[in-house]
Order: sequence, then C-alpha cells, then structure tokens
Amino acid sequence: MLGIAQNAGSKVTSAITNTAHHIEGELSLFTMSDNKILELIYATHVHEDDSFDVDSLFLVTENIIKRSTQNVDSIVQGTQVHVDTIDEKPPKASFSSPLCTLKSIGCEMSCKPPGEEISHKSTLAILNKVSNYSWESKAVLALAAFALEYGEFWLLAKIHQSDLLAKSLAILKRVPVLLKPADLQKRRQAVMELNVLIKTTLQVIECIFQLEKLSTYDPKDVPALAVAMDHIPVDVYWSIITIVACATKITLLTSDEEKHYDLSQFAQKIHYILNKLKIQLLICKKQIEEAETYRKLRKLFQTPAEVMEVFKALIFTKDTVQPIIDGSTNKTVNIDVLRRKYVLLFISTLDISDDDISILKPVYEGTKKEDKYKIVWIPIVEQWTDELRKKFELLRAKMPWYTVQYFAPVAGIRFIKEEWHFKGKPAVVVMNPQGKVENTNALHLIRVHGMKAFPFHKGIEDKITNDREWITPIVNDIHPSIQTWIKEEKFIFFYGGKDNDWIQQFTKKATIIANDPLIKDLKINIELFCVGKSPKGGEDLGVLGRFWNGIESLFFTNVNKQTDTVTKEIQKLLSYKNESGWAVLSKGSTVVVSGHGFTILKVLDDFDTWKTFIKEKGFELAFKAHYEKVIQTMKHCSRLDIPTVAGKVPETMKCPECPRTMETYVSYKCCHTDGPINAHH
Repeated sequence: MLGIAQNAGSKVTSAITNTAHHIEGELSLFTMSDNKILELIYATHVHEDDSFDVDSLFLVTENIIKRSTQNVDSIVQGTQVHVDTIDEKPPKASFSSPLCTLKSIGCEMSCKPPGEEISHKSTLAILNKVSNYSWESKAVLALAAFALEYGEFWLLAKIHQSDLLAKSLAILKRVPVLLKPADLQKRRQAVMELNVLIKTTLQVIECIFQLEKLSTYDPKDVPALAVAMDHIPVDVYWSIITIVACATKITLLTSDEEKHYDLSQFAQKIHYILNKLKIQLLICKKQIEEAETYRKLRKLFQTPAEVMEVFKALIFTKDTVQPIIDGSTNKTVNIDVLRRKYVLLFISTLDISDDDISILKPVYEGTKKEDKYKIVWIPIVEQWTDELRKKFELLRAKMPWYTVQYFAPVAGIRFIKEEWHFKGKPAVVVMNPQGKVENTNALHLIRVHGMKAFPFHKGIEDKITNDREWITPIVNDIHPSIQTWIKEEKFIFFYGGKDNDWIQQFTKKATIIANDPLIKDLKINIELFCVGKSPKGGEDLGVLGRFWNGIESLFFTNVNKQTDTVTKEIQKLLSYKNESGWAVLSKGSTVVVSGHGFTILKVLDDFDTWKTFIKEKGFELAFKAHYEKVIQTMKHCSRLDIPTVAGKVPETMKCPECPRTMETYVSYKCCHTDGPINAHH
C-alpha cells in the first residue's frame, strides 16, 4: 500500500510541476477543460476507504461553518441573528475527529501567497494527502480543515473582549487586526463576499453528499445519477481549490499589508456548480419518485381494488389530488364521479388532430345515457409552459368528456410508457370498476369499428376482427357513393400510391375492363375509387391519412394473429403504404384480393388471357386465379413500416407473401398525410 501511495505521490509531484507551467503560461485555471482536470486528479486517487465516518465529520463541519458564517453576519454587518435558528445535528457518540489529517491538510492552506497556480498546487497536494478516501470524503476533510481555522477565528472574534484567554489567543490569530473599526470598514465588502462564497461551497459539498447517498438506487431507475456521479471528482476539485483560495483570502484580510486577491472567478465557478448540482438532484429525485410510483402502480394493478383509487395513484402524487373538468358543463368535479365506473382513459400528447378527438365522440354519445362508462382525457406533457396551457385549453374545449387539468407531469408517466407502451400516439386504456385493465389500447378497435366494438375489451376484439369484410369500416365514410356500391354488391377497386403515372395507368386499364362488352353483357358492375385524390384532381390528405390510420389500426388489432388469412391481407396492404402503387379489389364488403401496384397492373394487362374464364368461374375467381399466377413470377420486396409511436410493436413479423420472417430496419419519415394538427405546424 505504501508503494502505491509513494508511486501516486511521484505522479502527483510531476503533474503539479507540469500543470503549474501550463497555468503560468498559455493556459488559465478557469479555461482548463474538465478532462484535463480529471486527468490530473485521478493520478492522486489510490482507493476508497469505506470505514471512515464521513457523515459525522460533515455534521460537525456543517455546524461550525453555519455558526461561523452567522457570527460574521452578526459582527461585520451588525445584524442580530438568533443562534437557535440553526438546526444543529449531533454526530455519532463514537465519532473520533481525524485531527492529524485535518492539521496536515490545514498546512497546505495556511499562509499561502495569492495566485491561481499556487491554489492549484495546494489542491493537488491536499488530494494527494487524502488519496485513499472517497471523493465526497476528500471534500469534507478539506472543508473540515478549513472550518477548524475559520471557526476558531470567528469564535475568538465573538468572545475575545469578555474572556482573557480568548483575548490572548485572538491576538496571536490576528483577530483584532481585522476588527479595528477603520480596517473593518475598508474590508467589510470583501469579508461579506468571502462569507457568501464559504456558504456556497458548503452547499456544493452538501449536494455532492446527497448525490452520493442516492447511489444506492438502481441506475436503471435513476439514469441522471450516473451523469452526475461521473462529474463529482471535478466538482470536488473545484470545492477544494475554492476552500484553499478562501483560506488565502483570510490570511490577506488579517495582514498589515493591503494585498488584493479577487475571488470573483471562484465565486462564479462555484455558483455555476451549485446550480448544476441542484438541477441534477431535482432530476434524480423526480426519477426516484417516478420509479417508486411505477413499482406502486405495478403492485396496485396486480391486485386492483377500485378504479377511482387506481386513477388517483396513476395521475397524482400523494398530496396533489385535484378535481377533474367535466367537458359537458365546463365545471370541475371531484374524482369521486369515477368511483365504481368503467373508465376509458384517453391518453395523448397535445399534438392531436380533430380526427383523433372525433373518433371518441360517438363513444361518448353512445355511453353518456348510462352512468356506467366515463371517458377521461389525460394529457401527457413533460414540461408545461404558458403556450402549452393555451393549447391545452383549445383542445379541452373540443372534448365533452372529463379532462385531467393537472399542470405537472402525471405521477404514473413511466408506468404509462413502459406497461401500456405509450410512445406519443393517442391511446385509449379501458379499465373496469375494479381498476383492472381490460384493454391497454382500444383506440385501434374504436377507430375501425366504433360502437360495434363496445365495450372494447380484448374478447370483443378477438370476435370482431376476424372478418373478411374488414375493408368496409375503413372506406364506409370516405365517400357517400361507397356505401351504395357496397350495398349493391358491386366490384370496387380501391387504389392509390406515390406514383401519379402508375395511378393514371391503373385508372385507364381498369376503366377499359369495366367498360368491356363482355363485362357489360354479364352485368358485372365495376367501380373505381382512388384513395387520396379529390374529384377536382388534387390530393385529399385528410382522407388518405384516415384510410392509412384505419389500416394501421386494423393491423394492431390483428397483430397477434399473424397466421390468419385476414391478418395477412391487412399486413400486405399496410406494406404497400409507401409504394408507387397498390390496389384492393372487393366484392361489396368482401375483399377479393389486395396487391402491389405492379402485380395488379400485370393482371389488368393480361385481361385478354383470363377473361375467357369469367363466364365459367365468375369475375372474382377468374381475377384471383390469374393474380395467384402473376405473384409466382413477379417478386418484389415486402416492406412494412410500423410507427414505433403507435404502441407495442411485435418483435418478429412473418412476411405476408412468403413463409420467411421479415428483417427489421429503423427508418424515419414524415408523409404529411395525417391532416392538420391543432396549433402546431
């Protein structure tokens, strides 16, 4: 161990010499990078001795600094401070002061001339002396060594006139030199600034101490702690060098000469560190609170008791329970209105469209007659601002159901993200009166089927989604003619794509087939509907957005049934979303086939080949049979873009067109097809 310490000592001596040269030369202490400081101070760090009672030493030191700085305020400023206002915490009864270590550290601070390079050398020498202590212990030992002198000086200043022993000691400590009325008048400002700097340095070390106490938490629960802890050695360096500079300042203030030593740069640095540490502590405490709420909620949802109690724990911290707003009356009501009800939690950010809101309106209308079902909007906002509050009010005014008006992040934000897979897109969580979750996201089901899927639990989802008429709810409201075509059992081509040339080719060829004499003779009615094109020829992004949102919702309601034929058709269509062309052929409400633009176009091109089978098989089977032949010869990559913000995404996905598992990629995209977003451009 001695060998290690000596080796560290030689490294430090070398480091001190080299750095002193840098500081005196081209590099200032206050422009030295954190990495450079780390490089130097790590050379002084041998190991950490966990047996040292640093808590008790810090308590004693804190008591000394607080009472000393109070004495300064009282003596120098003449303010009357009640000494009893300090909450003095006693150390452990078994605490034994490391006096020799403190005196040894004190030697490195005593009677040093002013200057950055000297303070830096002294700091490295102190760090070398405390090489086998933890970083927070190093800071406390340095502060305690300083407190030993500073406390004694201001105790003597207070009692030297009434105690003969104190008077003699005060003379040796040069206390009267500073307290002469003329000198005190000249140096009052400097003494007060020094006092503030000492108080701030104590606060910095207190923050370092608090962060160290939090290090027992799981890093996964408190990710901000790792960042803060990585920087503590540098913060300790700045705390110790500031203490050294303060000790030098006291030497100058009690000397007969009037030497100037400006500590403003140290003050700026230590204030910056204090503010940074306070922010880090707040973030860490918030993350700890979130982790504890997360654990509490997980336990609560495992053994739920009553929906209102679950709701309260999900939204509010212990002492912040607030009323919710009833959108139908615009008045606040107690959360008791949710007691023993089925509750639909509408969870979203403030970036939601009118379409997102309108999806829930039929549900609200359908359930408001019964008092069993309640909808509550939970806005997810990490940091509220005045602008976001205004946006919230605009959105809230459009919702007739209940709204949480709580301008702080909801308590269970981590639970909502991790357990319910909320990633930004709106979701509707269905809870029964016992607080049991019956569907972690019923919005996909509601978007496609509306009140037909009521009451939106998983059992209903399984029954309603395995249906060959899956296209109907998606296209029903797009255009008034479609409902008529479906009722009349007409053949309908729904089609679209990114390539206008493909769309024009498809329209032309499909129209030729629809008007073919054979088709007319057999009274086969074929209608064409280009999704996303308005009758005037422009793009209707609102319709396009609703269509693909609907297909996406169908995909998510069927995602666990990857071997199902309907699911494969939906998955296949979704994989064409960003292709040059795609088409779906339905007979009334039943889907015949959905295909990639090139394969469907090839089927249309080959019409003369398969039209002879129409009389025998019918249009539907003849089309499908030829399509099956074409896809055997025309291969293209199947690509499925699933928004990660939409909820829980499957880890693996089978290809809808072959038995292989699809490869996974990450891509970022904005297609501007979701319609306008409120107050957000």
